[in-house]
Amino acid sequence: MFVRKKLNKSGIVSVQVIDKHGGYRVVKTVGSSRDQKEIEQLVADGWRFIDNRNGNQQGLISLLNQDEQAVETFLTTLPNSAVRTVGPELIFGTLFDRIGFNSIKDNLFRHLVVARLAFPLSKLKTVDYLYRYSGITMSVDQVYRFLDRLQKKHKETVEKIAFNYTKRHLKKITVVFYDMTTLYFEAEDEDDLRKIGFSKDGKFQQPQIMVGLLVGENGYPIGYDIFEGNTFEGHTLIPTLKKIQQKYVFDKPVVIADAALMNKDNIKDLSGEEYCFILGARIKNETESMKRKILRQVKKIKENGHCILKRPDGTRLIVTYSESRAKKDAHNREKGVLKLKKRVKSGKLTKSNINNKGYNKFLSLDGDITVTVDEIKIKDDKKWDGLKGYITNTRLQAKKVVENYSHLWQIEKAFRISKTDLQIRPIYHRGRERIEAHVCIAFTAYTVYKELERLLKKNKSTISLKRASELTHTMYGIEYKLPHGEGRKQAILQMDKEQQELYEIIHK
Repeated sequence: MFVRKKLNKSGIVSVQVIDKHGGYRVVKTVGSSRDQKEIEQLVADGWRFIDNRNGNQQGLISLLNQDEQAVETFLTTLPNSAVRTVGPELIFGTLFDRIGFNSIKDNLFRHLVVARLAFPLSKLKTVDYLYRYSGITMSVDQVYRFLDRLQKKHKETVEKIAFNYTKRHLKKITVVFYDMTTLYFEAEDEDDLRKIGFSKDGKFQQPQIMVGLLVGENGYPIGYDIFEGNTFEGHTLIPTLKKIQQKYVFDKPVVIADAALMNKDNIKDLSGEEYCFILGARIKNETESMKRKILRQVKKIKENGHCILKRPDGTRLIVTYSESRAKKDAHNREKGVLKLKKRVKSGKLTKSNINNKGYNKFLSLDGDITVTVDEIKIKDDKKWDGLKGYITNTRLQAKKVVENYSHLWQIEKAFRISKTDLQIRPIYHRGRERIEAHVCIAFTAYTVYKELERLLKKNKSTISLKRASELTHTMYGIEYKLPHGEGRKQAILQMDKEQQELYEIIHK
């Protein structure tokens, strides 16, 4: 005998005891119901009926049949809603807590950060993801109302937690890296924050905002600030640096930034505030006198690897040479000039195209009507192949200056993670509060990402950050209730080898 469930057209499940000896015969109809819990109870009652009827002599057979039937019943009655994707919480949720973000007692903040890490989607799709994968029901309006209050309610706490996390791992913040990026919007109208300005991404007709990010060694987050989209990035360094440094009261670090932040005002302000700095230099923009000095030193630079020149403002200009950089400069120029010559030949270039943008600087006007490529300018440009400059007011040796500046890729990596893995852009929000909340969530997610990266590196794992995120997508768990148990239970399904490695790294 065994217990069978039968579903009719009305959606009612009947539980019957069947005798299959010599055919199939209904011995007893235990009951019927639409409620899953009641059905489970009826199945258990059916097996008890079989046990009582068969007696002890068939106990073993009944027990074996019952076990098989119980497993079959469990699997066939397990609803889709009982199976959840638990990987994002097991991995990213655990790190979220460990860093200290769980001190923000708002589960919606947690859900949005974890969703940004596992499935970086729009807020509308995030709501769908939370329901389908985690059984969390909320409306888009709830998310937007939360974003409206996130900036005022949690931003300072988020930044403080991230800074303390960085300080724990770096012990002392002696060097900071600063850079700017533009985040554009899928909209054409401007407002008080979203402005059309110079876009590094070529989105010149779309409103944007500027985000200044400050990180420590190895890319650990320190803080960020948001500026109007038409702000000149050179004017953002000092305000961001002073605000963050005063907020957390740490000794003045060495400030490292790329050439875009190098201007007279920044150098003057950094020196006036007694900050040490290392900035990328645009050596072709130096004074004519300084450029002549550099070119006179080229042979020496190539032999010794660098030369040091004193600038009028008292800073040092360190110029280095790299053969691989020289080959790259030459290759890029050849490609640019080739395209330029094709455009000249097409006759589409006019007087308005003669400027210092890109390789247009090699154009010249012959008479009043003919635009030509100036070969003398190309020849002069070749003299600078492989040369790179650094401006500093530190007393560090040239080799150490270059080494410190070379770590600037950490902040470039931070922006790359934010733009690609976390898909911080494009932004679809309107209104300052929601825009700032979106950036705050991405900053939190980046901090969690850095902790995951640290643990993978510490354990010498071959799992990449991207792969780790993908692995969380197929870590499943189930919710179930035993026939005679109280309350529902949860269980994590068996992981594959790679998932198990990731889980153990996080939960050591």
